[in-house]
Amino acid sequence: MIGVQTLDEFIIRRQADFPYATGELSRLLRNIALASKIVNREVNKAGLVDVLGTTGNTNVQGEEVKKLDILANKTFIASLELGGHCCGVASEENEEFIAFDGPSSVQGKYIVAIDPLDGSSNIDVNVSVGTIFSIYRRVSPTGNACVAEDFLQKGTDQAGAGYVIYGSSTMLVYTTGYGVNGFTLDPSIGEFCLSHPDLTIPQGGKTYSVNTGNFFNFSEGVQNYINYCKSRGQGSSSPYSSRYIGSMVADIHRNLITGGIYLYPSLDGHPNGKLRLVYECNPMSFIVEQAGGMATDGYTRILDIEPHELHQRTPIFIGSSEMVLKAKEFLENCKDD
Repeated sequence: MIGVQTLDEFIIRRQADFPYATGELSRLLRNIALASKIVNREVNKAGLVDVLGTTGNTNVQGEEVKKLDILANKTFIASLELGGHCCGVASEENEEFIAFDGPSSVQGKYIVAIDPLDGSSNIDVNVSVGTIFSIYRRVSPTGNACVAEDFLQKGTDQAGAGYVIYGSSTMLVYTTGYGVNGFTLDPSIGEFCLSHPDLTIPQGGKTYSVNTGNFFNFSEGVQNYINYCKSRGQGSSSPYSSRYIGSMVADIHRNLITGGIYLYPSLDGHPNGKLRLVYECNPMSFIVEQAGGMATDGYTRILDIEPHELHQRTPIFIGSSEMVLKAKEFLENCKDD
């Protein structure tokens, strides 16, 4: 274990990066890491205990709720409330945000927006799932309950963002605006250890991630770009590889490491796509931009979009900058058609 740096050690050493804080953001990140270890334990027991399958209910998005969705949601909310540094949480699983009313919580300087278990439809078939989180400094005065405006901030205002991927190994990747670092959970000591320092996404790639089952519901520009990916490779005549897992965390994590683009565009019946701006697209865009990539809705930078409601949706094209720019080119060529 000589030379191994744990997440806690890394956060403490980098605390000087947080110009607004006296340690609250550091402790908030550690609360999130603790909750993710608990969720990881339950994900790894799936199939051995009664956490597989659905609850028979649907969430505010109209999506079928898995048992692990509920467990993950409760775990993160409880950890953030008990930590005392967070004054409220907005979750994919809850119609409204939750304002914590404890004496320490109302003094908290931060709110968290979270997708507790991204890709949960993959749980029953043992495919990677994840957690996505976004941290903002509250805009309402401390000492009172948080308000809706605290959550409806642009992505450029994020104090931190990250994701956890529960796969062949469990990794936590996060940024506070000073680059991106990845930590792998060592189950033998129960600690996240720095494994991917200063992550940088390749500027180009040969992998595209999109649900091509929706191909004929996409706009002409998106169809043209997908056909381009199928027929041509970057700088060569070979096609790009199609890799679509169906978990935003897993698809973007792969592309962050090896290069590529992930797209979930608008489609017939869903003009704004299906992914949520506040707790999915904003945090992932912050991470990818900090790693040197790009994220857009096809025309506008994701982080510049003004949110008007908690569960607002947006199309997204995210990943290696050269591939995102090429996708934008195809969309703009068809914009006036």
